[in-house]
Amino acid sequence: MLTVTATSDWHAAHRGGHVGLLQIAGMAQPRSSTELEARKRETEDRLRDRYQAFARADLTALPVIAAYAQYYRRFGKTYHVQLQLESIVLKGKGLPSVSPLVDANFAAELETLVLTAGHDVAKLSPPVTIDVSREGDEMVQMNGMAKALYAGDMIMRDAGGVACSIIYGQDNRSPISPTTAHVLYVAYAPAGVGAAAVEAQLRAIEENVRLFCPVATVEQRRVIAA
Repeated sequence: MLTVTATSDWHAAHRGGHVGLLQIAGMAQPRSSTELEARKRETEDRLRDRYQAFARADLTALPVIAAYAQYYRRFGKTYHVQLQLESIVLKGKGLPSVSPLVDANFAAELETLVLTAGHDVAKLSPPVTIDVSREGDEMVQMNGMAKALYAGDMIMRDAGGVACSIIYGQDNRSPISPTTAHVLYVAYAPAGVGAAAVEAQLRAIEENVRLFCPVATVEQRRVIAA
Protein backbone atom coordinates (compact mmCIF):
# COMPACT_ATOMS: atom_id res chain seq x y z
CA MET A 1 0.00 0.00 0.00
CA LEU A 2 1.25 3.46 -0.90
CA THR A 3 1.72 5.71 2.13
CA VAL A 4 0.18 9.15 1.61
CA THR A 5 0.47 11.79 4.33
CA ALA A 6 -0.70 15.39 4.65
CA THR A 7 1.69 18.18 5.61
CA SER A 8 1.12 20.60 8.46
CA ASP A 9 1.02 23.40 5.87
CA TRP A 10 -1.94 21.69 4.15
CA HIS A 11 -3.78 21.32 7.44
CA ALA A 12 -3.20 24.99 8.25
CA ALA A 13 -4.04 26.38 4.80
CA HIS A 14 -7.11 24.28 4.04
CA ARG A 15 -8.98 23.97 7.32
CA GLY A 16 -12.34 22.35 6.76
CA GLY A 17 -11.09 20.63 3.60
CA HIS A 18 -10.75 16.92 2.90
CA VAL A 19 -8.77 14.60 0.67
CA GLY A 20 -10.07 11.13 -0.16
CA LEU A 21 -7.80 8.23 -1.13
CA LEU A 22 -8.87 5.08 -2.95
CA GLN A 23 -6.09 2.66 -3.91
CA ILE A 24 -7.00 -0.43 -5.93
CA ALA A 25 -4.68 -3.23 -6.99
CA GLY A 26 -4.99 -6.35 -9.11
CA MET A 27 -6.56 -4.58 -12.04
CA ALA A 28 -7.19 -6.32 -15.33
CA GLN A 29 -8.27 -3.33 -17.39
CA PRO A 30 -10.11 -4.22 -20.60
CA ARG A 31 -10.11 -2.00 -23.65
CA SER A 32 -13.77 -1.28 -22.99
CA SER A 33 -16.56 -2.50 -20.74
CA THR A 34 -20.13 -3.09 -21.85
CA GLU A 35 -21.28 -2.90 -18.22
CA LEU A 36 -19.50 0.40 -17.60
CA GLU A 37 -20.81 1.88 -20.85
CA ALA A 38 -24.34 0.97 -19.73
CA ARG A 39 -23.68 2.62 -16.35
CA LYS A 40 -22.52 5.77 -18.13
CA ARG A 41 -25.72 5.94 -20.18
CA GLU A 42 -27.74 5.46 -16.97
CA THR A 43 -25.74 8.25 -15.34
CA GLU A 44 -26.40 10.64 -18.22
CA ASP A 45 -30.14 9.91 -18.07
CA ARG A 46 -30.20 10.33 -14.30
CA LEU A 47 -28.36 13.66 -14.43
CA ARG A 48 -30.67 15.03 -17.12
CA ASP A 49 -33.71 13.92 -15.13
CA ARG A 50 -32.34 15.34 -11.87
CA TYR A 51 -31.40 18.73 -13.31
CA GLN A 52 -33.86 19.09 -16.18
CA ALA A 53 -35.41 22.26 -14.74
CA PHE A 54 -32.07 23.83 -13.78
CA ALA A 55 -30.50 26.85 -15.43
CA ARG A 56 -26.78 27.49 -15.09
CA ALA A 57 -27.33 29.68 -12.02
CA ASP A 58 -29.22 26.84 -10.35
CA LEU A 59 -26.31 24.46 -10.93
CA THR A 60 -23.89 27.04 -9.52
CA ALA A 61 -25.99 27.21 -6.36
CA LEU A 62 -25.70 23.47 -5.64
CA PRO A 63 -23.80 23.25 -2.31
CA VAL A 64 -20.87 21.17 -3.58
CA ILE A 65 -20.43 23.23 -6.75
CA ALA A 66 -20.79 26.45 -4.76
CA ALA A 67 -17.91 25.38 -2.47
CA TYR A 68 -15.66 24.59 -5.43
CA ALA A 69 -16.69 27.77 -7.23
CA GLN A 70 -15.65 29.82 -4.21
CA TYR A 71 -12.28 28.04 -4.14
CA TYR A 72 -11.68 28.49 -7.87
CA ARG A 73 -12.59 32.18 -7.74
CA ARG A 74 -9.57 32.76 -5.49
CA PHE A 75 -7.44 31.91 -8.51
CA GLY A 76 -9.64 33.54 -11.16
CA LYS A 77 -10.81 30.17 -12.50
CA THR A 78 -14.10 28.30 -13.09
CA TYR A 79 -14.81 24.85 -11.67
CA HIS A 80 -14.48 22.60 -14.69
CA VAL A 81 -16.68 19.79 -13.33
CA GLN A 82 -19.58 22.24 -13.44
CA LEU A 83 -18.80 22.92 -17.09
CA GLN A 84 -18.78 19.17 -17.77
CA LEU A 85 -22.11 18.77 -15.97
CA GLU A 86 -23.56 21.60 -18.05
CA SER A 87 -22.41 19.92 -21.25
CA ILE A 88 -24.42 16.81 -20.35
CA VAL A 89 -27.49 18.42 -18.78
CA LEU A 90 -27.86 21.61 -20.83
CA LYS A 91 -26.17 20.66 -24.11
CA GLY A 92 -27.09 16.99 -24.45
CA LYS A 93 -23.53 15.71 -24.72
CA GLY A 94 -22.39 12.34 -23.36
CA LEU A 95 -19.72 11.09 -21.01
CA PRO A 96 -16.43 10.59 -22.89
CA SER A 97 -14.71 7.25 -23.39
CA VAL A 98 -11.03 7.31 -22.46
CA SER A 99 -10.29 4.04 -20.68
CA PRO A 100 -12.32 2.05 -18.12
CA LEU A 101 -10.30 3.26 -15.11
CA VAL A 102 -10.62 6.89 -16.21
CA ASP A 103 -14.29 6.55 -17.15
CA ALA A 104 -15.12 4.89 -13.80
CA ASN A 105 -13.91 8.02 -12.04
CA PHE A 106 -15.47 10.50 -14.43
CA ALA A 107 -18.93 8.93 -14.22
CA ALA A 108 -18.76 9.02 -10.42
CA GLU A 109 -17.45 12.60 -10.45
CA LEU A 110 -20.46 13.86 -12.38
CA GLU A 111 -22.79 12.21 -9.86
CA THR A 112 -21.14 13.52 -6.69
CA LEU A 113 -19.47 16.62 -8.22
CA VAL A 114 -16.33 15.88 -6.16
CA LEU A 115 -13.09 16.63 -8.02
CA THR A 116 -10.96 13.49 -8.35
CA ALA A 117 -7.69 12.58 -10.05
CA GLY A 118 -6.47 9.10 -11.00
CA HIS A 119 -2.81 8.05 -10.86
CA ASP A 120 -0.88 4.95 -11.86
CA VAL A 121 0.73 3.86 -8.57
CA ALA A 122 3.72 2.42 -10.42
CA LYS A 123 4.51 5.92 -11.72
CA LEU A 124 4.46 7.63 -8.31
CA SER A 125 7.69 7.81 -6.32
CA PRO A 126 7.50 8.03 -2.49
CA PRO A 127 7.26 10.04 -0.41
CA VAL A 128 3.77 11.09 -1.49
CA THR A 129 2.22 14.03 0.36
CA ILE A 130 -0.86 16.21 0.25
CA ASP A 131 0.53 19.73 0.44
CA VAL A 132 0.14 23.39 -0.51
CA SER A 133 1.77 24.95 -3.57
CA ARG A 134 4.38 27.61 -2.97
CA GLU A 135 5.97 30.38 -5.02
CA GLY A 136 8.27 28.76 -7.58
CA ASP A 137 6.36 25.46 -7.78
CA GLU A 138 5.59 24.23 -11.27
CA MET A 139 4.40 21.06 -12.97
CA VAL A 140 4.32 19.63 -16.46
CA GLN A 141 0.66 19.17 -17.37
CA MET A 142 -0.76 16.20 -19.24
CA ASN A 143 -0.46 18.18 -22.48
CA GLY A 144 3.32 18.41 -21.94
CA MET A 145 3.35 22.12 -21.12
CA ALA A 146 5.13 23.40 -18.02
CA LYS A 147 2.87 25.46 -15.78
CA ALA A 148 3.85 27.73 -12.89
CA LEU A 149 1.47 27.08 -10.00
CA TYR A 150 -0.44 29.59 -7.96
CA ALA A 151 0.75 29.70 -4.36
CA GLY A 152 -1.78 28.28 -1.90
CA ASP A 153 -3.41 25.66 -4.12
CA MET A 154 -4.13 22.18 -2.78
CA ILE A 155 -1.70 19.76 -4.40
CA MET A 156 -0.13 16.29 -4.21
CA ARG A 157 3.62 15.85 -4.43
CA ASP A 158 5.84 12.83 -4.89
CA ALA A 159 9.61 12.54 -5.14
CA GLY A 160 9.43 13.72 -8.75
CA GLY A 161 7.62 16.97 -7.95
CA VAL A 162 4.02 18.12 -8.09
CA ALA A 163 1.80 15.28 -9.32
CA CYS A 164 -1.54 17.09 -9.18
CA SER A 165 -3.06 20.49 -8.47
CA ILE A 166 -6.72 21.37 -7.97
CA ILE A 167 -6.45 24.31 -10.35
CA TYR A 168 -4.23 22.80 -13.06
CA GLY A 169 -5.01 19.09 -12.81
CA GLN A 170 -2.59 16.20 -13.19
CA ASP A 171 1.01 15.98 -14.30
CA ASN A 172 2.17 14.04 -17.33
CA ARG A 173 4.21 11.51 -15.33
CA SER A 174 1.64 9.57 -13.36
CA PRO A 175 -1.81 9.53 -15.01
CA ILE A 176 -3.77 6.36 -15.64
CA SER A 177 -2.99 4.65 -18.94
CA PRO A 178 -4.52 1.63 -20.73
CA THR A 179 -1.87 -0.58 -19.08
CA THR A 180 -2.44 0.64 -15.51
CA ALA A 181 -2.95 -2.27 -13.10
CA HIS A 182 -2.59 -0.43 -9.78
CA VAL A 183 -4.44 2.84 -9.32
CA LEU A 184 -4.70 5.63 -6.77
CA TYR A 185 -7.73 7.92 -6.95
CA VAL A 186 -7.39 11.18 -5.02
CA ALA A 187 -10.47 13.30 -4.32
CA TYR A 188 -9.76 16.96 -3.49
CA ALA A 189 -12.42 18.79 -1.48
CA PRO A 190 -12.08 22.37 -0.22
CA ALA A 191 -13.94 23.65 2.82
CA GLY A 192 -17.68 23.34 2.32
CA VAL A 193 -17.49 19.89 0.73
CA GLY A 194 -17.99 17.48 3.61
CA ALA A 195 -16.43 14.12 4.31
CA ALA A 196 -19.68 12.36 3.41
CA ALA A 197 -19.52 13.66 -0.17
CA VAL A 198 -15.89 12.53 -0.50
CA GLU A 199 -16.71 9.09 0.91
CA ALA A 200 -19.63 8.80 -1.54
CA GLN A 201 -17.26 9.59 -4.41
CA LEU A 202 -14.80 6.89 -3.37
CA ARG A 203 -17.59 4.32 -3.05
CA ALA A 204 -19.03 5.27 -6.44
CA ILE A 205 -15.65 4.88 -8.16
CA GLU A 206 -15.16 1.48 -6.58
CA GLU A 207 -18.61 0.34 -7.69
CA ASN A 208 -17.84 1.42 -11.26
CA VAL A 209 -14.45 -0.30 -11.25
CA ARG A 210 -16.00 -3.57 -10.06
CA LEU A 211 -18.25 -3.58 -13.13
CA PHE A 212 -15.25 -4.58 -15.24
CA CYS A 213 -12.88 -5.96 -12.57
CA PRO A 214 -14.86 -7.60 -9.75
CA VAL A 215 -11.74 -9.24 -8.27
CA ALA A 216 -9.86 -5.98 -7.77
CA THR A 217 -8.42 -5.47 -4.27
CA VAL A 218 -9.00 -2.24 -2.35
CA GLU A 219 -5.75 -1.51 -0.50
CA GLN A 220 -6.95 1.70 1.09
CA ARG A 221 -10.05 3.84 1.17
CA ARG A 222 -9.86 6.72 3.59
CA VAL A 223 -10.54 10.42 4.02
CA ILE A 224 -8.04 12.88 5.49
CA ALA A 225 -9.60 15.91 7.19
CA ALA A 226 -7.78 19.21 7.56
